[in-house]
Amino acid sequence: MAKAVKQNIRTLSLRDMEAYFEEMGEKKFRAKQVYEWLWLKQAQDIEAMTNLSKEIRTKLKEDFTLPALTVDTTQYSSDGTVKSRFRTHDGHLVEGVLIPTESRVTACVSSQIGCSLSCKFCATGYIDRKRNLDFDEIYDEVVLINQQSERIHGKKLTNIVFMGMGEPLLNYKNVLKAIERITSPDGLGMSPRRITVSTAGVAKQIRQLGDDNVKFKLALSLHAANDRKRHEIMPINDSNNIQSLIEALNYFYKKTKNEITFEYILFNNFNDSLMDADELIKIYRQVPADLVNIIEYNPIDFAKFTKPTEEKVEAFMAYLEKNRVNARLRRSRGKDIDAACGQLANKDTH
Repeated sequence: MAKAVKQNIRTLSLRDMEAYFEEMGEKKFRAKQVYEWLWLKQAQDIEAMTNLSKEIRTKLKEDFTLPALTVDTTQYSSDGTVKSRFRTHDGHLVEGVLIPTESRVTACVSSQIGCSLSCKFCATGYIDRKRNLDFDEIYDEVVLINQQSERIHGKKLTNIVFMGMGEPLLNYKNVLKAIERITSPDGLGMSPRRITVSTAGVAKQIRQLGDDNVKFKLALSLHAANDRKRHEIMPINDSNNIQSLIEALNYFYKKTKNEITFEYILFNNFNDSLMDADELIKIYRQVPADLVNIIEYNPIDFAKFTKPTEEKVEAFMAYLEKNRVNARLRRSRGKDIDAACGQLANKDTH
């Protein structure tokens, strides 16, 4: 007879765990102890739960697995950025980045192993999507990056951005469940206002975020301000055109009143003219967006794009400013270790 597949212990709620211990003839408070080990003390294995008897730990190991993420390799950039490649229990690799600035320490986390969207300018877009990350794997990414932050900077993470590998809204349930654990008082206790989920634009799921009344911020990766150009670099635009995204963002805002940001990477002679800036302004005026992040492009091996000149970037920014657009130029961090925006590709570092 085939052996039953053991359940991942982190999929149990506190109530499930209490029921498990009662059935075992143990006291209910044992469930709370295990729950604390899993989420507050971030135990990497059942053996680490030292206030449980050896018998209980043995029984837990017989009945459950604890498939924690582990750090495979770490790279340190000259600007203080740290990129980690994590290994999953089933041997997949996924990357996350620690980005320190003077005022904040941010974790940039992944939601999928690879990506199915094939955006032409992004290294992850050239990797096939292997699978979604489970909610506890996303939680582990944040835990491990937070430990790095405490070790290197002596302080906890201040912010989390879902801007790593994958499209968060195509792993909707796991991303929301991970954020629920990250923000829970019996998890990492982080404010949802310090979390930003970035999407390439899945209109239906943006509306769903509104219906679910989420508390975190939303960023839309726009990168081109008309459908023809956006379709050229982001195939997702076929099924989620700009008008449908404007409507979805307005719906999201009406429901949640949460902050919305536009992300716009400048590509030389593609979307960096003042006419492009005009089209961007038109979109900005149709959505209650707080900010437009203008992002420096980071060249990757497979893509034909290049960076615009500094003069062009300055002219674009000045034009937005003149038209009262709240825009910020985001300089790239961690370029020397392929940790910057659009560069995450699980490259072998050996």
